[in-house]
Order: sequence, then structure tokens, then C-alpha cells
Amino acid sequence: MDVASTPSPAPLVPGATAPGAADDAFPVVFDDGCALCPRRCGAARDRAAGFCGESSTLRIASYGRHFGEEPCFTGAYGSGAFFFSGCPCHCFFCQNAQISLPDGLGHPVTDDQFHDMALRLIAEHAVNLNFVTPDHVWPHVEALCRRLRDRDGATLPFLFNSSGYHAEALLDRALATCDIFLPDFKFCSPALAAEVMGDARYPEIALRALDRILGAKGFLTPFDPSGTTPAREGLLVRHLVLPGHAEDSLELLALLRREFGPLLPLSLMSQYTPTPAAIRRGAPWNRALDPTEYNQVIDAAESLGFENVFIQPLGSIPPGPAATTPDPFLPDFSSAAPFPGNPVPPPFPAS
Repeated sequence: MDVASTPSPAPLVPGATAPGAADDAFPVVFDDGCALCPRRCGAARDRAAGFCGESSTLRIASYGRHFGEEPCFTGAYGSGAFFFSGCPCHCFFCQNAQISLPDGLGHPVTDDQFHDMALRLIAEHAVNLNFVTPDHVWPHVEALCRRLRDRDGATLPFLFNSSGYHAEALLDRALATCDIFLPDFKFCSPALAAEVMGDARYPEIALRALDRILGAKGFLTPFDPSGTTPAREGLLVRHLVLPGHAEDSLELLALLRREFGPLLPLSLMSQYTPTPAAIRRGAPWNRALDPTEYNQVIDAAESLGFENVFIQPLGSIPPGPAATTPDPFLPDFSSAAPFPGNPVPPPFPAS
């Protein structure tokens, strides 16, 4: 099927408010002294930006049916993804650096517009609504999800697509709201976490988050690598293998096997691409992943007995400063169509 084609738009879900209609029953509240992420920066975000770089105003850099996730999250018609501006992590190699760092790109969006955008993706038959790194904008996301479920009767899954870096109180709220959890587990080494994102606590925070998510949601179900039957609930863990740090990936796989067993669903990613900030750091950050590094990690996953693993095709990636093969899902958020592999995204609602 041509992923750019869709059936005729579906009507609004039963009971949906008309596009643009105000709905004060689902207010968005940012507490004074922001503690939405583990940074606990304490910003009064109605007056100033937090560590994430964002005020209480919701900014979205891109939205639309996205095919860059694993097949069990995209199905035939794509995942209804929202890419938010800002991020609590500030990883220097982030491929979304155009939007994730302070003063990044993004469109201010009201909560009624956010609702209209979600209804549009539902009408386009998106198989889920996919909130990408939503912690720092959680009050907006939570209000939208409640409105869609309680007022509009929406039944598609809500996907919490995250960094693995979560405040426990927020994670509890997310577990009560979302169905599918797709966290990263970026680093096993506190020293590596401190180098990349400035917080050595990341591994312990991510491990606690996985334990809480699994206790509430279990493993991803159904686990259908073909995408014929998209996932409805549960957890899949992503890990990006980093150049020069395959040993950290091996330690992480051993930890995950020991803590959660061989049925833990994993996605082992090879897509590291040197950003300008990473290139300035020098070796090993200034090069793509070497195939021998990635294959070492894949072999380890097999030898540890993991049964449900997505492997990202590596192709022929040179160990030099950058890969030569264009990635259809390496975004350029300055473009109206940031992901070449996706259908042309819908426009933002008029102000």
C-alpha cells in the first residue's frame, strides 16, 4: 500500500465537539515551581521558561501520520504523532535538536487547536495518538486525552513516547492516561549519562520507570512485527547504540535481561547520525555507528535469549564523519514536511 494514500476521512468520533469549539471542562494547569521532570527546575512557567526551554504555552513543531516508528505502532495508516518543542534531556547528539533545545522551532498552539489536530489524525485513521517526549508539556497532553476519552468517546490507544527520564508523580499520571509506553533506555553508565545529558542519575531513574510501567501495563500486546495488528497496550524499550560505546549497550542488555527476563520487547536502533554539536565534540561522537559495533550488540541480544527484538537495518554505514545514505526519517523541522518518509503533514490550524 502506498503510505501516502488514505481512505475517505472518518467522521468525528461519537460525541465530538466541533473543530474550534471551546471546552473549559478540561483545564490545563501548570503548578508554580515546575517539577514535571527529574530536573525539578522550579520555574513558574506561566511567567518564564523551565529547564526544558518552554513556558506554559504549548508549542508543536510537527504533527501528522508518522511511519518512522516500529511497524507495531504504525500499522497501515501511520501513528498520529505530535513532536513537541523543548525537552528536559538536552542530549548533545539529539537528532531533533532543531526543536528539543531552548529557543528551538515550534508553533504556539492553543488547547482547542491541539484538540482539533488530534481529531484530524483520528479522522485520517491514525492507529494511535503518539506523544513524543511529552513530560514537560504533560498538563496539555493529559487534558487532551481526558477530553478525547470522556467527551469525544475516542477509543484508539494513546502512546507515551519518551526518553525514560521521568518524575515519578508524572509517570503515575501518565500510566492512568496512556495505553502504550515506548521509553528509551539511553545509557547504562552514570558517567556516560552525565557526559551526554548532564545527569548521572539517568540509569537509576530509567530503571525505576521501567519497573513501574511493567507493573501497570505489562509487555507490549499484541507484539506483531508485521504491523498487521497494531499494538494496543504495554511496553517496548528502545535503545540507540552509540559509536564508541557498544560496551555500554552490552551492559544495558545484561541488566535488562536480569531484571525483566527474555520476553521484554526491545528495539535496538542503529540510526545515530552526528549532529553539528556532536561533531564538535570529536571522536567518537563525530562519526556514524560502525557495523561491527551494532552487530556486537545484536549478537549479545541473541545470546542473552531475548525473544521480541526489533533490529533496525544498518546498511553500509561508513565509520567516517557521516553516513552517505539519506535517512527518510531523519527530520528537518525547518521544512513544512520534516520527514521525507511520511505523507505530507496537515497544516496547523488557523490562529
